Amino acid sequence: MPPARLNCALLGLTHPHSGALLQTLTNLPEIGRVSLWEDAPGAGRSPAIPASRKVALVTRDAEAALAACDFAIVCVRNDRAAALAHRVLAAGRHLLAEKPGGLTAAEIAGVKRAADRAGLLASVLYARRAHPLVAAARDILASGALGPLLSLEARFLTTQVRFRDPRSWLFRRRLAGGGILSWLGCHCIDLLQYVPADRITAVSACAARRSGERIDVEDSAALALRFASGAVGTLHVGYTLAFSGGGYLNPAGNDAYFACNGREGRVVWPVLTDPRLRIESPGRRPIRERTFRLRATSSYGGVSGERFLRQYAQALCGRAALPATLADAVSTARVIEAAYASSRTGRTVAVRA
Repeated sequence: MPPARLNCALLGLTHPHSGALLQTLTNLPEIGRVSLWEDAPGAGRSPAIPASRKVALVTRDAEAALAACDFAIVCVRNDRAAALAHRVLAAGRHLLAEKPGGLTAAEIAGVKRAADRAGLLASVLYARRAHPLVAAARDILASGALGPLLSLEARFLTTQVRFRDPRSWLFRRRLAGGGILSWLGCHCIDLLQYVPADRITAVSACAARRSGERIDVEDSAALALRFASGAVGTLHVGYTLAFSGGGYLNPAGNDAYFACNGREGRVVWPVLTDPRLRIESPGRRPIRERTFRLRATSSYGGVSGERFLRQYAQALCGRAALPATLADAVSTARVIEAAYASSRTGRTVAVRA
C-alpha cells in the first residue's frame, strides 16, 4: 500500500508546463518529496521553475530520480515522451504523462501495453475532466435528462503563433507530431468523448497553416465529427487571437465554448474561464444557469488541476479510479490522426476503435 503522502519525480524541466506542474505538486498535501530530472544542463535553475520546499533532489540521472519516487510525471517534448515513459515503467513506477503522451497513437498504445504487463497505473493529464462544471455536464447527460444526443459543439481559439515563439519545438512536426490539434485541440476531443460517454467514429477535417510564420504544423483546423450514437459534432481550433496577450499560461488568451444538444434540452459551457453552466431540460425551471464558485489557486489548471492530481494519487492508493487512462490518450490520438488523414485526402476517415 503506498504511503499517505506520495513522492513524485517530475521528469522534464524545459516543457512549457513543467514549472506550473511543480507548483501544483507543491500545493497538494497528498504529495511528499519531489525529485526533479532534466538532462539539459542548468534547467533546474531556470526562472520558469519555481522554488519549492518539497524538492529533495535535482539531478541529470533519471534512475536516481525514479528510485526516490512512487510515481513519475513525464513532461518532455513529444518525440521523447514515449521512450521516457517506458523507462518509468521499467523502473516499476506508476506513470502520469503530459498530453498527448507520444508522437503517435501507436507510441502511446505501446506505453499502455507496457503498463498493463507491469501491473502499473498509467494516466494522461487531461485535467479538464476534473473541472466541476464538466462533472456536472457529464452527470446531466448520464441521467438521460437531455434525451437522445443530437449534436456536440466545441471551440478553442487562442493567441497567435507569433506570440508563442514560432521557433519552439511545438511548431516542428518531427518533434511535436502535430500542431494545434495535438497541443490544445486534444483537450476538446477528449471532452467531446468523455462528457457524453460517446466515441467519435469518423472525421472530416480541414487543417491549415495561416499564421504567416515559418512552421510546418497546422495552426488552425475545423472538424466535422460522427459519434457511435449517431450524433454529429463540430470542433474549431486555432491560433487566431491578435489582442489577447502572449505566453502559454494566459487565462485571457482563450476563446472557448462547449455544448451538448439533446432531443429534450442542452448543456452549454459558454466561456471556458467563466464557471457557469447553462442548462436547458424539462422541469419547473427548464432554462437555468448554475454557477460554480472555485477558489483561487496557483496550481496548473486551477482547481481542476488539483482535483485531477488528487484523484490520481487516490487511485494509486486504491481509493479511486484513474481520472483518465492511456486508453483515453490513444483514443484521442486516433481521432487526431484521422483528422490529418482527412485533411490530406479530402475524404471522411473512420477512426480506429
